[in-house]
Amino acid sequence: MLIPCGLIVLGVVFLVLGGETILRGAVGLATLLRLSPAVIGLTVVAAGTSVPELAVSAMASYQGSAEIAVANVIGSNIFNITVILGLCAVFRPIAVVGNTIKLEYPVLLLVTFLGVVLEHDGEIGRLDGMLFIAFYVGFTTYLVRLVRRQVSAEEAAELKAEVAELTPATERPSPWVCLGLLTAGVTFLGLGANVTVEGAVQLARLLGWSERVIGLTIVSAGTGLPEVVASLISSIRGRSDVAVGNVIGSNLFNILGVLGISSMLAPLPVDPQLIATDAWWMLGITLLLFPMLWSGRQIIRAEGLLLLVVYCVYVGRLLIN
Repeated sequence: MLIPCGLIVLGVVFLVLGGETILRGAVGLATLLRLSPAVIGLTVVAAGTSVPELAVSAMASYQGSAEIAVANVIGSNIFNITVILGLCAVFRPIAVVGNTIKLEYPVLLLVTFLGVVLEHDGEIGRLDGMLFIAFYVGFTTYLVRLVRRQVSAEEAAELKAEVAELTPATERPSPWVCLGLLTAGVTFLGLGANVTVEGAVQLARLLGWSERVIGLTIVSAGTGLPEVVASLISSIRGRSDVAVGNVIGSNLFNILGVLGISSMLAPLPVDPQLIATDAWWMLGITLLLFPMLWSGRQIIRAEGLLLLVVYCVYVGRLLIN
């Protein structure tokens, strides 16, 4: 029992290091290319927070553990909404600003429904993966163009501050330093993903749990911990509104980017129970956000507590069944 648990912990540590390192290297390179903070925030940073999920799901797909690959995405999306937004809202009510309500949330809802539909035939194939990637590239391109025209001074300042935190501590980062960070990040991610998947498979066998349950709980929560920490730190600094944008961006990338890339590596068979229950939980929890985002344009503490209770109920149902 200790060995697989130790492997998962070690793997998550490598994933966190790898994700942070590769994100800083990518932001540094984007800064050298003179991309605006708004563009970097919406592309590099938005995708970078889901790099650990991508590494685990891609590795699981490559090793033939498709249950973990798909369950990790579904579990991460459930975890992001219920635990990350729940904890942040309990700590401090979360303001909802910008295009979140009018554009980003409706697209997330549409993409989540699309994911449920495409999983329903029991497989996410390479054609599905190509559709996911095309959708993500198209939406990100549109969002970047929109923000360039409509970004407010307050939103521009927030994006600039977020990018500045991730930029190497020099006025003009060295391209060699950025490339070195990217190389180290990829190495850490590869090690972390391999060790995490191996530990998860061993733990599932020891506990008699399916890879689906391990992927939905331990693996998804482990890969989501960096986002919990980042969102809580933002709340402490008085930037609680960042959490909503980060969660929506992460969930979009999980479905479109993570499942897209993983299924292009190898078609992903989907466990019937994921289709029958967990995918619908993901869609239902995403729908639950709608009244919270629209009521007073903020997620209040009571709603945060509700989200945390929903997560506890979901995990409890998983472990009892």
